[in-house]
Amino acid sequence: MRILLAGGAGFVGSHLVDVLLEGGHEIIVVDTLEKGRLENIKHHIGKKNFTFIKQDIRTFTYDGELDTIVNLVASKIPRYSSGLKTLTLNVDVGRYLLNMAREKHARYILISTSDVYGKSKDFPFREDGDLVLGPSTSRRWTYAVSKIYNEHLTFAYIDEYNINATILRYFGIYGPRQYLNWWGGPIGVFIDAIYNDKEVEIHGDGKQKRSFIYIEDVKNATLKVIEREDLNGEIINIGTEEEISILELAALIGELLRKKPTLRFIPYEHFSPNYEDPKRRIGSIEKAKRLLSFEPGFTLKEGLKKTIEWYEKTRSDKKWSTD
Repeated sequence: MRILLAGGAGFVGSHLVDVLLEGGHEIIVVDTLEKGRLENIKHHIGKKNFTFIKQDIRTFTYDGELDTIVNLVASKIPRYSSGLKTLTLNVDVGRYLLNMAREKHARYILISTSDVYGKSKDFPFREDGDLVLGPSTSRRWTYAVSKIYNEHLTFAYIDEYNINATILRYFGIYGPRQYLNWWGGPIGVFIDAIYNDKEVEIHGDGKQKRSFIYIEDVKNATLKVIEREDLNGEIINIGTEEEISILELAALIGELLRKKPTLRFIPYEHFSPNYEDPKRRIGSIEKAKRLLSFEPGFTLKEGLKKTIEWYEKTRSDKKWSTD
């Protein structure tokens, strides 16, 4: 297939490039490199079936045929960034790529997020469950709102234009090439801080629980979806059934690094007066098991060991800085 990966130079996208090229597909990556890294994909540049274009996807045009479009572009939870950018980028890109899929008669895969479940207490989160968000006055929810809008827009295009589309809701992903700042979540931040004997930032009381999934499992599950055409209109959680508190996560990473973490608790009010965080985020993966024969291949401890090995090999390289 000829596959367009919007945001394909990022953490997840670059791993998809690797496996899709191995499978013989032709890959076009469009990425501004604002968050993506050329180093993630430079080993493919010059290959016959690979094209990289540094450009904002919202200005990208393509004259040829496309079989599949994967939307990996995302501005995330604005802890330290702009709520307006999160909303406008995610919504604009979603609409632009859906129109491209419609015009090219291409399949569309939206990479969404577990954040859409918000404050729901219906655990584990199911794809057909309610999405419960906080107030509009809290910019913390702009990421979830933008992704929910994209999900609804995707179904509207299915209804109105009969496009073939699938939505994947990723839970906390980690592994080699991940960001080492809060853009990439707590695991990269914790590894970098504990390894370098710095204070570990704990947002809130640290008792909030999360589930995390190793990049290899995400890559394999997403590949199955890309290579299937019979998943039109499906929403599928991609995660694990292993749950851990943020305090326990910091302790586990400290154990693996043989260091005792020094914790610094940061109240949510530091980010905004009404910032809040869900107490739990654990998803049902029964649908992924049923439709994709998906089973996570890595426990959290196994995945963390591999991530730490990668970190230790690359820590001195400025391209993996925490900036």
